[in-house]
Amino acid sequence: MKTKQIIGFSLMYLLSVTVYSQDKSTARFGSVTEKDFTPKVYSIDTGASAVVIADIGSSQIEGNTKGWFSLVFKRYKRVHILNKNGYDVANVEISLYSEGDYEEQLEKLKAVTYNLENGKVSETKLDVKANVFKDKINKNRVIKKFTFPNVREGSIIEYEYTVTSDYLHNLQPWEFQGGYPRLWSEYNLTLPEFLGYVFLTQGDKQYDINTRKDGIESYRVADGRSIGPTDRVQFTASVTDYRWVKKNVQALKEESFTSTLGNHISKIEFQLSEYRHPLTYRRIMSTWEKLAEELMQADYFGLQLTKDNGWMRDIVRPVVEGAVTPSEKAKRIYAYVRDNFTCTNHQRLTMDQNLKTILKNKNGNVAEINLLLTAMLKNADLQADPVILSTRSNGYTYSLYPLLSQYNYVITKATIGDKAYYLDASEPGLGFGHLATRCYNGHARVINKEAPAIDLNSDEITETKFTSVFIINNEKGRLIGSMQQTPGYFESYEIRNLVKEKGQEELTKGIKKAFGADIDISNFRVDSINKPDEVIKIKYDFEIKDEREDIIYLNQMFGEGYKENPFKSAERFYPVEMPYAIDETFNLQLEVPQGYVVDELPKSLVVKLNAQDEGMFEYRISQSGDNISFRSRVRISRTYFLPDEYEMLREFFNLVVKKHAEHIVFKKKK
Repeated sequence: MKTKQIIGFSLMYLLSVTVYSQDKSTARFGSVTEKDFTPKVYSIDTGASAVVIADIGSSQIEGNTKGWFSLVFKRYKRVHILNKNGYDVANVEISLYSEGDYEEQLEKLKAVTYNLENGKVSETKLDVKANVFKDKINKNRVIKKFTFPNVREGSIIEYEYTVTSDYLHNLQPWEFQGGYPRLWSEYNLTLPEFLGYVFLTQGDKQYDINTRKDGIESYRVADGRSIGPTDRVQFTASVTDYRWVKKNVQALKEESFTSTLGNHISKIEFQLSEYRHPLTYRRIMSTWEKLAEELMQADYFGLQLTKDNGWMRDIVRPVVEGAVTPSEKAKRIYAYVRDNFTCTNHQRLTMDQNLKTILKNKNGNVAEINLLLTAMLKNADLQADPVILSTRSNGYTYSLYPLLSQYNYVITKATIGDKAYYLDASEPGLGFGHLATRCYNGHARVINKEAPAIDLNSDEITETKFTSVFIINNEKGRLIGSMQQTPGYFESYEIRNLVKEKGQEELTKGIKKAFGADIDISNFRVDSINKPDEVIKIKYDFEIKDEREDIIYLNQMFGEGYKENPFKSAERFYPVEMPYAIDETFNLQLEVPQGYVVDELPKSLVVKLNAQDEGMFEYRISQSGDNISFRSRVRISRTYFLPDEYEMLREFFNLVVKKHAEHIVFKKKK
């Protein structure tokens, strides 16, 4: 690197770091100068397509003219777009809460694009009236969105706005982290003593600035909605000013084995818990038992399970006819609902239609289908309760706090004898007692009188796969063999779906492609393809069509090995979340090709993942006369790994990939 380049990079580093080393960001709306365009890359992430220069928010409570209080949220954000891959940051969405005809108000929106032209800063302002659009997402969420005009590589964009809200339960959260690096991320909050909120923090809780100051604030509340004179109240109250600042925050990028990035973004959220003096005391946040009681009495959830459903007996009776044991009855009912109803939405917690309508239409959202399943099980005198959970893509839940907004899924718990079965009839082809991997996301709640917590942990499920290959020479001197394989349950589920959608030929095509040698397959069969409660078994015979070169390189994994490391990044800033534990065994018995001798045999190896034996790689190979025995086993018994364990996991799989790529070398006899 030339000296001039080094000096330029050092200057760039100073611009991107030291400018933001003080207690306040220097970025202000409209203060963009020629110097702000100088950095072409930033030291925080030299490959970033855009960098957030500053993102600053504040929330406070003010008295309003409706006899109550409003939340006032203000935000300012500036971003430097470095290349076209960062253009998406110029698309802005502002989420607003709504109830009926009332919604939070977006006010004082300003947005400007800055470009450097002939050494001078030019401005292109957003026409707010013409180019801000509104989308109604659902009954409680509205999106206001716009796109910055005249965006180019090198543009700087900034915007600010205010949201006024009459919904005190919707105190704005703050994300300190996102898809692009942030040089300065700050949130300020002023809370009066008469409103209690629970603070929920996530991700890295280390702040560059974290202050709390107490003071006194004056509040004016008026109510001019009545015909008579306006009622006015003025009082003072103690307040606490909170300030959180993070500087030089790394971007979070999607990696393999991630439930959702939302679980790991550094952020803070708030939940209204109570009204305090001088207001009339009122507990806002419920208990789990109280929330469960409310849900079971709600017509959109549990009421239809407990009210008179005598008409349902005519539906249930023929389904369970001939079933002797409770287990048989439960399996019959589960299969009936699973096979006869179509799920229209896998992201719902409540019902939009009653049970009779669901039965008539033969479809419903996930809550409707599994609440119907629960009702039918109860009607057959079986113990069953609904369970609410948050799927992996929806994020973790806080088990201590009954925050219904965090949940997006309903399943059924059926108790038979002393064993609990968790059921999801919304997923075609899913076996009794099995759940899709999306449901294994930790804390969930049974909705009954006791409202017990349960833990659907991915550590509890192991995808066990066993493959056995036997290869000999036939009378023509060709290598022929047989393969028997028992995939794990989730792979079996995927294979069933593949065969159902595209036929068995698509499965054999994939096997031939992965095998690693030119083969002919015969006697191909898949057992238990129509038994969704069980794993499938794949069996076939094959002949290897090799060209009989002087030297043969044979990969002993025959397409079943790890071809690449699932953990590609050199470092990781958030945990690894595998969907299940794994235990994969591959056995091979191989006869040396006729007319050849073994020239080179890989070395055996056994490695543990860590001292706790939470993973193991076994690679054993030996020769006895003209027979070669080989065994590979990869076992990972834990599914959640912290960032500081990532290198250990990555190196483990590097070793697996390297060994699985090795070959047995055969040399033709002289």
